[in-house]
Amino acid sequence: MNRILAAVITLLTLSLQVKAQSDPEYLMEIGAGTGMVTYEGDFNDGIFSEMQPMVTVMARRVLNPYMAFRLSASYGKIKGSSANVKTYYPDYQTEPYEFSNSLIDVSLTYEYNFWPYGTGRDYRGAKRLTPFVFGGLGFTSASGKGKSAATANVPLGLGIKYKVGPRVNLGLEWAVHFSLSDKLDGVADPYYVKSSGPFKNTDCYSALQLSLTYSFWKKCRVCHNQDE
Repeated sequence: MNRILAAVITLLTLSLQVKAQSDPEYLMEIGAGTGMVTYEGDFNDGIFSEMQPMVTVMARRVLNPYMAFRLSASYGKIKGSSANVKTYYPDYQTEPYEFSNSLIDVSLTYEYNFWPYGTGRDYRGAKRLTPFVFGGLGFTSASGKGKSAATANVPLGLGIKYKVGPRVNLGLEWAVHFSLSDKLDGVADPYYVKSSGPFKNTDCYSALQLSLTYSFWKKCRVCHNQDE
C-alpha cells in the first residue's frame, strides 16, 4: 500500500513539474498606459514643470525573452509660458507668451531587457522583474491656437517590467522624445539665433507612464523545442 501511495505521489509530482515546465511563451502583447508628459523647450525651465496627462495604446512583438519591438500611439497636452523662465525674449517682454497644445505621438521602438523576461517557468533563468532600455523613431503632431507642427522624433528611454501573471505585464518607464522641430510650442527661434544640426535649438518632451499589457499568440511548441 505504501509503495502504491509513493508511486502515485511521484507521478503527480512529475506531472506538475512537466506542466510547469511547459508554460507557453507568447509572441504578442497589446495594452494601454497612462502617465504625464512634459514639454521641454524655450518656454519651460524644468523637466517636471507643467506636467500634463497622457494616454497611450500599444502593441509589442516579442522576439525573444531579451528583445521586442513596440508600436505605440499617445495623446496628451503640452504647456508652457515665457513668464516661467528667466531667459530674455525680445518679443515677449510686455506680454508673456503662453501656449497649451494638443500632442499626438506615434513611435516604433526597439526594447532590450537586461535579464530574460518571463515567469521563470517558460524560459530557463527568466525573471519576473527586469529593467530595460529602448530607442527608435517616431512622429509628432502638436496643435493649438491656430498653429500646428508635424515632425519626426527620436525617443530614448528606460524602465522596468514586471510579469504579474503568464499573460499580464506591468511596466513603468520614462522617455525623452527629441523632435526635429522648434515649433511644438508654436514659436520658432524666439532667441533670433540661427543654429545648425538636426537637434540644435529644437523642442522635445519627456513622458513618464505606467502601462498594462496582455500577452497572446502562443509560441509554437515545435518551434520552441527547435530553438532549444
